[in-house]
Amino acid sequence: MAKDKILSEIKQAEANARKMVDGALKEKAERTTKARVEAREIIKQAEVDAHRSAQSTLKSAEHELASEKQKIILKGKEEATVVSKNSKAKVDTAVENLISEFERAIHA
Repeated sequence: MAKDKILSEIKQAEANARKMVDGALKEKAERTTKARVEAREIIKQAEVDAHRSAQSTLKSAEHELASEKQKIILKGKEEATVVSKNSKAKVDTAVENLISEFERAIHA
C-alpha cells in the first residue's frame, strides 16, 4: 500500500505541477497580450502628440513668416516712398539740364 500511496502522491504532484505550468503559461499569454495592447495605445498617443506638436510648430512658423513678410512689405513701401520723393525732387533739375543741353545744341 505504501507504493500505491506514493504513486498516488506522485501523480497528484504531477497534476498539480501541470496545473501550475498551465496557469503560468496562461498568465504569461494574458500579460503579453495586455502589454501589446498597452504598447499600441502608447504608440497611438505618441503619434497624436507628435502630430499636435508638429501642427503647433507649423502654425507658429506660419505666424512668424506672416509677421516677417509684413515687415518686409512695409520696409519696401517706405523705401519706395523715399525713392519716389527723391525722384520728384530731381525732376526739376533734370528738366533744367535737358533744356540747357537742348539750347546748347540749338545754338551750336
